[in-house]
Amino acid sequence: MTPRIAVLRCWFEGNSFTPTPTTLDDFVAREWTSGAAARAFYGGTRTEIGAAVDFARAQPDGSVQLLRCAAAAPGGPLTGDCWRALQAALLEPLAALHRQTPLAGVYLSLHGAMVCVDAPAPDLALLAAVRRIVGPAVPVAASFDLHANLPADIAGVADIVVGYKTYPHVDLYETGARALALLQATIDGRLRPVSAIVAAQAILPSHRMDTATGPMRELEALTASLSARPAVLDATPFGGFAYADSTHCGAGASACVDAAGLAPGQDARALATALAGELAQALRARQADFLVRLPGAQEGLREALQWVDAHGGPVAVLEPADNPMSGGIGDTPGLFRALLALRPQCPVVFCFFHDPAVVDQAHAAGVGAPIRVPLGGRVSRDYGAPVVFSGTVARLCDGVFRNDGPMEAGLSCSWGRSAVLQDGTLRVVVTQSCRSPNDPAWCRMHGIDPAALGLWCVKAKNHFRAAFAPQLRRIIDVDTPGPAALDLARLPYRHADRNWLGSAN
Repeated sequence: MTPRIAVLRCWFEGNSFTPTPTTLDDFVAREWTSGAAARAFYGGTRTEIGAAVDFARAQPDGSVQLLRCAAAAPGGPLTGDCWRALQAALLEPLAALHRQTPLAGVYLSLHGAMVCVDAPAPDLALLAAVRRIVGPAVPVAASFDLHANLPADIAGVADIVVGYKTYPHVDLYETGARALALLQATIDGRLRPVSAIVAAQAILPSHRMDTATGPMRELEALTASLSARPAVLDATPFGGFAYADSTHCGAGASACVDAAGLAPGQDARALATALAGELAQALRARQADFLVRLPGAQEGLREALQWVDAHGGPVAVLEPADNPMSGGIGDTPGLFRALLALRPQCPVVFCFFHDPAVVDQAHAAGVGAPIRVPLGGRVSRDYGAPVVFSGTVARLCDGVFRNDGPMEAGLSCSWGRSAVLQDGTLRVVVTQSCRSPNDPAWCRMHGIDPAALGLWCVKAKNHFRAAFAPQLRRIIDVDTPGPAALDLARLPYRHADRNWLGSAN
């Protein structure tokens, strides 16, 4: 019988400081599929599992099995019930399949910054459980997000460790394809991969972590140089995710080498560790380069409006402290309050507030109806009190679209209903789910043409730039109170090593 490969996905980035926990419903709402349905859902997408679907099509029928594929939007820690349900959904079908006919290999698409209320290292625990099921001889490959916080022990469980090389993450497909190609070569006996992970002993804010400029550009150049060395299969610098509070929170690096390609007597584990250590040391040496100062909301807005007056728009003002892709809650009012105080006269869109009750009220009222609602401060008053908005319902949406990309291009999205409220030149998007507005298809659904705007205020960070930077005259990030605030030293860490923190001020 043709050797079989099992493919699983459990992708989640947790923010330990987000007040709303993540439940199984959050996974079901975003990605919860398997088998033929998974092939249909991911087929043609520029994602890790999109690569797995193409890989499966190139293999003999039935040799690649897509088991449970699950992903939730970044958010608060997983509840205990969610974590137990996830493990059962992922591991029980794998165990049944392996009992039926022993597997030849396993590929897992993971994030690496999962946090749970009662599991200190969920990604490691999941990989360890997979290893117990398939035994020591079956090769296991795992791919991770650039913002993974990876315990070194992961490399003792997974034979192949690879990660995204871009931020914004536009190489998801390539990362999945690389992991699967290495796994297939291992099954065929052409490779004997050995991986290692080394901590950089630095907890970094991700505001300057884009790979096109600054310190990460230098690190990716070093990575390419290391990867070109003989017997090196992959090297990846991980910037880490500072808001996932754990004992292994922080930047690090991995390396994967081919033991079969080494000279007799060379130690593959030692070589992989040395390569990962070189990358980790380079990360730590650049810690100060990742630290930034951002203007406050009013200062940033004034700067943006001065630019619009002098040069024209559109100019975007981003609020990364409440960015949903960093575990933001779509509910902090700091930027919105400052915007209303300035009352700009140019066309302005504010994206967004997460408030299902306001969405229901707008849909019940209908387009053109007057509406007066509090916005922000619903989930938590820790970041400011609600701001009252009066206007009309300008547009109603069903929340269904397909990503244009470049991030997750082709992925089908069903994000729940939303509404566009308007007061003069200001439009405000209110949504039923808390998701980052990072794709042009989302904008079209809401009738937003960035080119027609003077000012665009968005709860987003670097991923926003992948699609929209070419269309904007300028992008200004501001610092406001929120679950993903800039100054890491002020966060109430309980597990992370605070000696690894740098000051952003």
